[in-house]
Parts: sequence; structure tokens; C-alpha cells
Amino acid sequence: MSTVTSTPLPQTSAPLLEVKNLTKYFSIQGGIFSTEVDRLHAVDGVSFSIAAGETLGMVGESGCGKSTTGRCILRLIEPSSGDVMFEGQSVTQMDKHALREVRRDMQIIFQDPFASLNPRMTVQAIIGEALTIHKLTNNPNDYQARIVQLLETVGLNADHMRRFPHEFSGGQRQRIGIARALAVSPKLIVCDEPVSALDVSIQAQVINLLEDLQAKMGLTYLFIAHDLSVVEHISTRVAVMYLGRVVEIAPSRNLYTQPRHPYTEALLSAVPIPDPKAKKQRIVLTGDVPSPVNRPTGCHFHPRCPRAMERCKVEEPLLKNVADQHQAACHLND
Repeated sequence: MSTVTSTPLPQTSAPLLEVKNLTKYFSIQGGIFSTEVDRLHAVDGVSFSIAAGETLGMVGESGCGKSTTGRCILRLIEPSSGDVMFEGQSVTQMDKHALREVRRDMQIIFQDPFASLNPRMTVQAIIGEALTIHKLTNNPNDYQARIVQLLETVGLNADHMRRFPHEFSGGQRQRIGIARALAVSPKLIVCDEPVSALDVSIQAQVINLLEDLQAKMGLTYLFIAHDLSVVEHISTRVAVMYLGRVVEIAPSRNLYTQPRHPYTEALLSAVPIPDPKAKKQRIVLTGDVPSPVNRPTGCHFHPRCPRAMERCKVEEPLLKNVADQHQAACHLND
């Protein structure tokens, strides 16, 4: 199994989260005895780090491994190999007791606010569940006061705590999901496409809320999205994934103004421009994303790349520095 190792970005201090050669494959079984006949490589040697207080945006087409990466970091899905370091501790090596303790500091906001909230539970029970599990309140008065505080923090009010999820709009449900994640005062939140199921006007409200919460509470985000325009303003740095690998990672401004990978260029060319008079050349990629079961040799992007060379078909490009804090996996940068 091939992996891509990135050169660590310079850090002024130890990163809050460090992912090293993270790999996740799913076994495909067949035959009479249900033996393994192949593997689906969802995440293939991903490495990156996130400093405390920053937001790393992770973008790419559907099926490229973004959400699987986020869930492997939290061990909601068990990784096949690699390591995840949180505050210097190996999350992948923790037993269940230690993992339960560290999950107070690592939370997730799910993509679908309609499916991620239990329809049989009130808002009070949904948000308060974590307070009970981690014994974070001393008595019923403290319990209710904390829930009211969390609701007000995300722009809801105390009256909402006795209602059920079906009584809320999509944007309100996502605010409830954010309040649930904040209940244990985490340091890192994995935002797994938190606005993709919402209307565009509501998307802006939720992103502004996340930015405000980060400023007030010093939160760190891994912000997963399939749309580069969504992560442009909220992200400190952006990582672009393709077929299970990080193909480019750079500070947000650098990536949007000087992309160094053809796949990033194609994604940026599809971002709408507000000015109707401005002209922008659209890069149309041919074909579909290859199957993660039967991946192309060499650079996985070469069958769709408009600038592919013969070398790209046989030699796998490594993720390496192409500028200050800017890395790309492309032979065109050699």
C-alpha cells in the first residue's frame, strides 16, 4: 500500500493536532466464504497538523475521503494505520477509558442536522446528554442553567429546550448541534460539512457563528467542505484532497491566489465570481473521479489532468514544499 508523507509545516509551538500517514481501507468481501477480494482505499497516507486556534479547511469532491479522515481522527471510525496525536498523546493507541476522557476535548458537528439529532429527545436532553455522561454539573439547577447558556450562545433561547428537533428549521437544528458540541468545552471541533445541507443565506449565518465562537472561546477547527468558496474566509490554511490523498496544502490566501496543483486550479475555476463583468476561464475536468478500489497508477489525478505528462502515469508525486508553508504533490513543480 503506497503512502504519501508530507513535510511538516513550521510551527511556533507544538501543534494541537498532528496526523501522521493516516490510512483507512474498507475490506471488500466476496465468494462462498466471504474472504477479502479487494480493498477500498478511502484515506491513503494523509499527514497534516493543526495549531491551536487555527482553522484548517479540507476540501475536495464527494468521495475523496474528507469525512472519513475527520471520523478517523476522532476514532468514530478505526483507522487502518497511521497515528493521530492530540496534545502530544496518541489517540490511535488509547484504550476506551482514555479515549472517553480525550473526547471532551475533541467534538464533531455533523453534516445533516435532520439526521444527527435524535427525534425522540428534547433539545434539553440532546445537549444535556454530554453534561451527564462527563458529570459536568453538580445539581439540576446547574444542569439547566448550563443548557440555557449554551442555547443563548448559539442564538437560541431558553424556551427552545423543551421542544423536539422536528419543531425547528434546518439552521436552528444545526445550531443545536453546535451547542451539543460546545457542551463539554472542547478544544478541537471537526466540522463535517456543517453547512452543505443548508440554504445559502443560512450557510453564512452558521459560518459567522462558528467564527464568533472561535474568537470568544479559542476553538480550533478542522472544517470539511466540498466547496472552496465556503472555506475561503473561515480557514487559516486549506488542504485539498483527491482520491484519499492530500494533493495541496497552503495558507488560505496563497492557495486561492497561487494554486500549485492542477486539481486545485480546476476547483477554483468553478467558484462563482460576484462581478458579472469579470471574465474567468473555466477548467473542465474530463471523466469522473476514479474508483478508490481500482486507483490509477502514478499520480491518481493524471487521467483527468489537462497537463499530465508520461511521468505522471508511472511515478507517484510526493507532497513537498513548493513555497513558504505551501506544499503540493505534482511533478509540474519539480
